[in-house]
Amino acid sequence: MITSTPTRPAAMPEPTAAESAAAARAEQVEMLRNSALDFASGSTDLKRQREFRQALPGYDAALVRNMAGLGWFGILVPEEYGGLGLGLAEMGAVLQELGKGLLAEPLLATVVLGGLTLRHGGNEALKQELLPRLAEGQLLPCVAWQEDAGGLQLQPEGTTATPDGEGVRLNGRKRFVGGIGEAGGFLVTAQVTGRGAGIYWVPAGSHGLQVSHEWRADGTPSGIVTLSDVGVAASHVLTQPSPASLDGLERAIEQACVLASAEMLGVIEATLKMTLEYMRNRVQFGKPIGSFQALQHKAADLYIQQELVRAVLGDAIQSFDGDASPDDRSRIASRCKSRSSEAGLRITREAIQLHGAIGFTDEYDLGLYVKRALVLSAWLGNSTEHRRRFARLNLPTWQDSSQD
Repeated sequence: MITSTPTRPAAMPEPTAAESAAAARAEQVEMLRNSALDFASGSTDLKRQREFRQALPGYDAALVRNMAGLGWFGILVPEEYGGLGLGLAEMGAVLQELGKGLLAEPLLATVVLGGLTLRHGGNEALKQELLPRLAEGQLLPCVAWQEDAGGLQLQPEGTTATPDGEGVRLNGRKRFVGGIGEAGGFLVTAQVTGRGAGIYWVPAGSHGLQVSHEWRADGTPSGIVTLSDVGVAASHVLTQPSPASLDGLERAIEQACVLASAEMLGVIEATLKMTLEYMRNRVQFGKPIGSFQALQHKAADLYIQQELVRAVLGDAIQSFDGDASPDDRSRIASRCKSRSSEAGLRITREAIQLHGAIGFTDEYDLGLYVKRALVLSAWLGNSTEHRRRFARLNLPTWQDSSQD
């Protein structure tokens, strides 16, 4: 009888430090995702949300305070300012799950765009004062950078900063300010003649500051900020005027575009899930309408659009949290925002067609997702604007300069 000695399996190689760090981060992202999923599952009440439409602050302030208590406001705030010092992957996971329950307002406009604008600012003392308050949920900063024309133009044309002693006085008008419901202050871009544009912190209630609003498609307020000789102390100048003073704001806007795409993906997922469930249950001519081949083809096309958004978003997050160059990040941000905006509008609109007449009623929840998609697609530039920006960023240097 021949016997063989069992061979000992080869020892598995020890994971490298990079692999261990990647695994730990993936686990951390999943924990945040599950936390946001549990929160959204227990807090989503679309009937109650209808009560906040066209009523200030435009969202459930108690829910926002609960989000702050979970530590989400500090995800993007560096540890030296009292935050968690995490990246877009973690914040994107939270926003995606909150997007499914239409709960992300006003995190995008304040915690993300406002917080990142502060983070990329040059006034260290002001950052030490404001960022810990943001991380603790005590402050919601809003960025007032767009004027009547809207769009992606960063340079302020109608808002001026006139030197006054060691500080300045601001005059002008800003529109399309998101998250204005309970804003604790505004980061205002203004032009100093001969020096360029700067960014100035204007606390809510400042003398000469007037805040009004107009309603967006989903019933949330969009702010109008009017500045009439508003005094700003030197200590409240976040970024001094210079040719490159708005580079930090541009970087914050690009990161916010990626995270807006994460929320849009959540809206898309909830919309498509609702639509497929309706197709399984709605019976016409004795059969569920989901059994009709033409509608199956349409649903498959919408699913492909959803997965394209997921793929582009994943690439964008990896690039921003990795070591991609600033030029590559700019292109990737516009590609991500363009894809998510276009897909979000297409999927939500075609979902109405697949639902038929009930999809047009205000009582049916689908309409809430359609309206949120309308707002997200336009915020920080719609699909067409970002395609143009993407094309412009890909022009050869000589051709780009010849058009100036």
